[in-house]
Amino acid sequence: MDRVTHTGEEFREDLRRPGSGNAQARKLLSPAELLPLTQLSTARSLLAIGQTFGLIAAALLLAIATWPSGWMVLSILVIGVCQHGLFILAHESAHYRLFGNRRANDIVGRLVAMIGGVSMCTYRVTHRLHHNNLYTDDDADTAIHGGYPRGRAYLWRKLLRDVLGLNAWKTYAYFFGAPAINGDTRRVIRPLDDTSPDLRTSARADRRLVISFHLLAPLAALAAGGWRGLLIYAVLWLLPLVTVLQPILRLRAIFEHGGVHDLSSPLTAARSNRTTGSVAAWAARTLLFPHHVNYHLEHHLYPAVPHYHLPRLHRLLQEKGALEGAEVRAVGATWRLVFADRRPNG
Repeated sequence: MDRVTHTGEEFREDLRRPGSGNAQARKLLSPAELLPLTQLSTARSLLAIGQTFGLIAAALLLAIATWPSGWMVLSILVIGVCQHGLFILAHESAHYRLFGNRRANDIVGRLVAMIGGVSMCTYRVTHRLHHNNLYTDDDADTAIHGGYPRGRAYLWRKLLRDVLGLNAWKTYAYFFGAPAINGDTRRVIRPLDDTSPDLRTSARADRRLVISFHLLAPLAALAAGGWRGLLIYAVLWLLPLVTVLQPILRLRAIFEHGGVHDLSSPLTAARSNRTTGSVAAWAARTLLFPHHVNYHLEHHLYPAVPHYHLPRLHRLLQEKGALEGAEVRAVGATWRLVFADRRPNG
């Protein structure tokens, strides 16, 4: 497996150790225990990609076969949820966790991200800042998830604007590496300033490819199916991208980091959401947490672990008592926390 060795390209493990929990997690998990959890499986990555594209294909076929009908609404919802699944797979690629072969990892990751309007290489640069500087002045994601709970009305207004497509331009500006403002300190963060020259060059080239693809895609739809083909493309692909996908991205980010009570350790600055035990929890796993992304605390502790090993990593940490006092909640409890009227005392 290729390893990242150049400064400005690495995803660092979160080494903050002021509390006993993080130190305990690292003492209890030996290199021998972690080694099998970092092994990449081409078959499992291909399965995840195939499942996601298979659901997209089924939703497209349903909508086209019944066009126009009420079934289109279901198809649009399913496609938006699956577009989020594609983003999670691009996230795996950004971490070099999709395939062991670096070239295959980046080619597939860039393609998966591209059709969703995202530059994977640019996201890799921005996401490094989040991992390596979680909840500090240099975390580009604090503007998204910081400060919660902010009150029910505030969050519902944000989600309504997301559903209406009014915030989509901000989402894609973020994924294209636009300067971000830290929500707490108002510090301006310029992601491409903190990376290696190779990643910066790759990010700029990748953005040009993404823009070119989305300029050519509607022309290809028009050429293939005339005005009906163009309409199908706009309704069944672009519409869910700018509406359904947007509140999912926001909610997941807030569920992962919003309303945390202790920023001194990744065990309490990132959250894992339990998604078993009820229909609502199952629905949350389907809508917000595809490909085991609900194990976000574990992902921050050990970003070298691919998504399909995160449940096993969680069980291992739990068995050894390393998650005592950690930010691990049932998804319903997280919902009540981030939608609270005000920040709880203490």
